[in-house]
Amino acid sequence: MLSRSSCSLLAQSKNIIFKTLSRAASTSTSAPLTSNHIATPTPAGSTPSTPVIGTQAPNYPSTWSANQRTRPTSGSGPRFEQTAMELQPNPLSAMAMIVEEPIRLVEGRKAVCDGGGGPLGHPKIYINLDRPGPRPCG
Repeated sequence: MLSRSSCSLLAQSKNIIFKTLSRAASTSTSAPLTSNHIATPTPAGSTPSTPVIGTQAPNYPSTWSANQRTRPTSGSGPRFEQTAMELQPNPLSAMAMIVEEPIRLVEGRKAVCDGGGGPLGHPKIYINLDRPGPRPCG
């Protein structure tokens, strides 16, 4: 049976050994890597693929806000290092879809929009038409 002093001495020596091992494992004498990418060999007779740089949205070519980053650069940084942006969803721009929607003329001072119904719609809203010009439902 070990005494208290020998147990504490044993625990201290374990801590010293673990610190030494962790320092030895964390330090290296090799040159640091300049890139985080791992080179994969390409089969003979084929050319390496280049990343496809897409537009902001399939139906809208540029950004729609002054401080918005373009789609190819918005997915940069450590959070997206191992993400293939070509495989990520690229939804349609709502602005372009609204422009394609025809204007409907309404008699009276109020119009009603039920959001198209279904789970993707919005609750029924009433639109005040006192001011001249077209009015969106959102």
